[in-house]
Amino acid sequence: MKHDSIAVLDFGSQYSHLIVRRIRELGVHAELLSPHMKASELKEYKGIIFSGGPQNLSDSDALIADIAIYALPVPLLGICYGLQLMAHQLGGSVGAGKEREYGPTDVTITETTGLFAGLNATERVWMSHGDYVATVPEGFTVTAFSPTCPTAGMMNEKTKRYGIQFHPEVVHTKNGMRVLENFIAITGANKTWSLNEGWIEEQVSRIRTQVGDSRVLCALSGGVDSSVAAFLVHRAVGSQLTCVYVDTGLMRKNETQEVRDAFAALPDLDFRVIEAESVFLEKLAGVTEPEEKRKIIGETFIRIFEKEAKTIGDAEFLVQGTLYTDVITSGVSVGGVAAKIKSHHNVGGLPKDLSFSLIEPLRDLYKDEVRMLGRALGVPLTIVERQPFPGPGLAVRIIGDITPDRLHILREADAIFREEIKNANLGSAIQQYFTVLPVVRSVGVQGDARTYGYPIILRAVTTTDFMTADWARIPYEVLEKISTRITNEVKDVTRVVYDITPKPPGTVEWE
Repeated sequence: MKHDSIAVLDFGSQYSHLIVRRIRELGVHAELLSPHMKASELKEYKGIIFSGGPQNLSDSDALIADIAIYALPVPLLGICYGLQLMAHQLGGSVGAGKEREYGPTDVTITETTGLFAGLNATERVWMSHGDYVATVPEGFTVTAFSPTCPTAGMMNEKTKRYGIQFHPEVVHTKNGMRVLENFIAITGANKTWSLNEGWIEEQVSRIRTQVGDSRVLCALSGGVDSSVAAFLVHRAVGSQLTCVYVDTGLMRKNETQEVRDAFAALPDLDFRVIEAESVFLEKLAGVTEPEEKRKIIGETFIRIFEKEAKTIGDAEFLVQGTLYTDVITSGVSVGGVAAKIKSHHNVGGLPKDLSFSLIEPLRDLYKDEVRMLGRALGVPLTIVERQPFPGPGLAVRIIGDITPDRLHILREADAIFREEIKNANLGSAIQQYFTVLPVVRSVGVQGDARTYGYPIILRAVTTTDFMTADWARIPYEVLEKISTRITNEVKDVTRVVYDITPKPPGTVEWE
């Protein structure tokens, strides 16, 4: 595979895996590798990319690349920190900027060939840096600049070394995919990557080898990720698999019944429902800090699965629908230096004394790839096309202490929001939409009387990969109807607001 693959060295950026995803999206295989890879291990790749990262080269523990990589006859692209690292290691200089450049920025392109072929003289890109390249190495020329960054791009055409300060992998860079496609063309890599039956059978074989004759328990939420993971593992081990759905009391309105109906109809699958609302609410009582919520939920899930495993013959393996977006935001990266955004209950929330061996067949895939895989595996479309829902459920959509009354308020508001989006035929255009309940009080007037209740936050985003997202432009008349229904039909809600923050700088979920 390496002869048509691009190596992405992970220096800890939140977008490292998004680079891989974008390269795959263009039909070329790519994989994320440690920044400590030796040049000898990279020589068979068609191209190499250095990712961004949260470090500064002035830090004593800053990650650096094997200097011998620059001598390889393999095209190299440095992005953000990767650009600075390349300049630093090849004899240029990197300095601290007078001001941080973050967000959408217009850059001037001075060389519209090679990496920038087909681009405009001025391009809107996404910047996220404080340091900058002050002087480029010998043999390099500056190919782009911005008002506050003198080296937004550089290249050495002879050695096929390229660097850009901006992030082409995020949707906020208008022609970012063109930049990556230009780099692919420079590498000469063939577009042979697809998530096909061959990939599926390779994973099935790997799972069979890992499991042997052991029993397997799947932590099934009923969502897209865990369901697709269950189907894939079931293809590998059949009746050795038991799927366990835990009703935590933190689910959306009617969700448990919908999941029960969907999986009860599937043949040859041991599907069980565990009622555990009282257990979760007791453990979460009084807890307001989101990281603590996630860890409590993660550990409680595991303890329930451990208990259930004993009833099916001491299951040795636990299947989870973990995606890379779960892993990277939990501070887990190949380079080991990604900043932790939040711990996912099935990554950073797992207890240290876990008694299961994990099977996570989707760990290197993205949400859109998982949906593609689900269709290929024959997962019902009612499941494949379900709205994403976090494992901790409504616990991370109540910003503060969790109580039965607040859960009821949030469920009812969320059901109205989802119903009206469906009535307006907007569901296919919006990839995720939900409500959030912040535990703050807001004054209102209802029935000529003063009220003092909660606000409800509406959140809706459009995205292709959930690594980046934009807020959905819901028509005002639809928002008005949603607001009117929620404030009239849900007791103790006094106002409705709409979150218009993209990702980045926000995240899709609030906690």
